This record gives sequence, C-alpha cells and structure tokens, in this order.
Amino acid sequence: SYDQKPYRRALMETYGARCVASPSNETEYGRRVLAERPDHPGSLGIAISEAVEIAAQRDDTKYALGSVLNHVLLHQTIIGLEAMEQMQMADAWPDVVVGCTGGGSNFGGIAFPFIGHGLRGGKKPRIVAVEPAACPSLTRGKYAYDFGDTGHMTPLTKMHTLGSTFTPPGFHAGGLRYHGMAPLVSHCKELGLLEATAYTQNQCFEAGVTFARAEGIVPAPEANHAVRGAIEEALRCKREGKAETILFNLSGHGHFDMGSYQKYFAGELTDQSYDEKELAQALSGLPSVPA
Repeated sequence: SYDQKPYRRALMETYGARCVASPSNETEYGRRVLAERPDHPGSLGIAISEAVEIAAQRDDTKYALGSVLNHVLLHQTIIGLEAMEQMQMADAWPDVVVGCTGGGSNFGGIAFPFIGHGLRGGKKPRIVAVEPAACPSLTRGKYAYDFGDTGHMTPLTKMHTLGSTFTPPGFHAGGLRYHGMAPLVSHCKELGLLEATAYTQNQCFEAGVTFARAEGIVPAPEANHAVRGAIEEALRCKREGKAETILFNLSGHGHFDMGSYQKYFAGELTDQSYDEKELAQALSGLPSVPA
C-alpha cells in the first residue's frame, strides 16, 4: 500500500505524519522479516506486529486497533444503524445486505444490526460477505485459534484464518490483505448467519468502473468488492425474475487509488493468486490449543 497508494501517504504527511513502509528497519521484527526476504511485500499482520512492538517499548505511544477485534466492530455498527433508519425513510427493507470483508470491521458495521434485528424476530435478510480471491479467509481459511499478527505479539483469537504467517499477494485492495477474519464475523459464519464469496481484483475493478459511470462515484478498490457482490445479486434477481432490495456499503472513494485504475484501463492489473503450498504451510503452523 505504501507504494500503490502514494497520495494517501502524501495526505498523512500534509497533517504532519511520518509514514514508514512495513516491513521496516525501525523494529526488531521488521528487520527480521527483511533479513529473510528483502523484497517482502508486507501485510497487515506484519504492520500490526511492528506497531505493537513500538507501542510496547514507548511510554508516550499507544496502539489503537482499527479492525478485527469485537469492540471495533461494535463501534462500526453506527453504519448499519443509520442504514436501518435510511431504509425506513425510504419505506423499504433489504432482502440482501452486502459488504466487503478483510478484517471484518466494515462488514460488521453494515451487517450486524440487520443480523441482530433478524435474531430478535424481525425480517432476516441474506447477509453476503465479499472477500478478495487472493486472500480468502472466510471461504478458504480454517476456523481455529490463531495470532492476530505475524510476529505473534497479540493474544490468540478464534477466527477464520489463513495462518498468521501467510502473506497475501500484493493486490490493490490493501485494506483487505489480512490473514484472519474478526472473531464475531467468523462466529456468525459458523452459525450460518452469513454467507461468503470471493472475487478477483479485475472482476471487482470492472464492477467499480460500471458503478462510477452509472452513479458518478469512483469506489475504492476495497469497496469494489461490495459493488461486485451487489451487481451479482442484481444479476441473480434478473435471472430468477425477482424484485429484491439490495443494500451494500460503499465504504470509501477511490480518489487516492487512481493509480490502480490506470493499471486496470491499461490492462496491467493482474489477478494474483496465492501460493497453495504457502497456505498449507501457514495452516499447518497454527497454534495447538487444547479443546
């Protein structure tokens, strides 16, 4: 993301931030990763390890969680609660709720209020989680205890995981390049309260361009996954001759991601696939936790 999204970095620097690419030479763990693989593309799991290491060593530094853990998802539910009020204002209610998923906070934010409403006896919409095919924790991961970071500095969490040592390919939806899924989202998947699907980045960028030309809003690469999911649901309704209300969360604009759109228009955006052997190795190294 440091290289793919330079304008995000420039915006942060405008407000006084110093941005460092992870893995970095500024932490012991980052140096260890780079020693093993100097060209390592990084991941959210590695960045978390570096951030936790720095915060643990400095009295003047705190680490604020942005995704995955349950309290973050519950804070984000303001999104779904507002969506419920908006639906009521429109005298409508969703038959399907779609959200993109990486660590789970964005998806939980839109989906949890509707799941809760259904569990309390209200109408139960289908809940669809859309993840990148190159980092498919819900559709390919194992439901097990694992570390939330690659350096194993965080507590064990039961979640759908590809293994904490798994490194996703460097696709452009950087916010979705995480090896695990939030415990609450994972638990809901196990209970059958939601379904999951995965799409390649070219499929998602195609959907994003379609949406931009129809609605005038350019979505972020992460949000393109939800757009793709919503379009697929609309096409299903068309095939089945049904009229359904589809709600999806457009979680961010793509104004800082136009470099990836340029690559898409030039035909340079490739659908990167993860290494099956690396995935198997990462899953084989999951912590052993007594039942």
